[in-house]
Amino acid sequence: MKRISTVFLQAVIVLIGIVALAIMIRIPLTEGRATNLDLFSIYSDPFILYGYAASIAFFVALYKAFKLIGYIGQNKVFSSKSVKALKSIKYSAIGLSILIVTAGLYIRIFHSLEDDPAGFLAICIVTTFVSIVVATAAAIFEKLLQNAIDIKSENDLTI
Repeated sequence: MKRISTVFLQAVIVLIGIVALAIMIRIPLTEGRATNLDLFSIYSDPFILYGYAASIAFFVALYKAFKLIGYIGQNKVFSSKSVKALKSIKYSAIGLSILIVTAGLYIRIFHSLEDDPAGFLAICIVTTFVSIVVATAAAIFEKLLQNAIDIKSENDLTI
């Protein structure tokens, strides 16, 4: 892969991280019950703190994807580091999907009777689906890459 392509993909990943961080900072100030609260009360809300804690898995996956693209750019795609990066992405996506489902269940069970949780639950379903697709793709690529590394090491031994 050309150097410019890997730099572009890494820049896209950084941009995704910056946008996600900006959304996480800005949205709690303008949405829902937080519109009439002071700054400390907004960011000490347990559900918002849960969202920030759950986002750690997302940012870990982004970081590992950044590293994986770096390995591809250095022609080190057939290495154990690439397999470990894919494994981390897979586990981060699985963990994120579990955390999203947990948040959706919490909102579904404990929501206020005046509130309609349908929008939030729809977002939970979509993001869980996306997370599961990412975990599945990472698992498939991990297996393919591991098999390629095993075949390469067998061929290196026979030569």
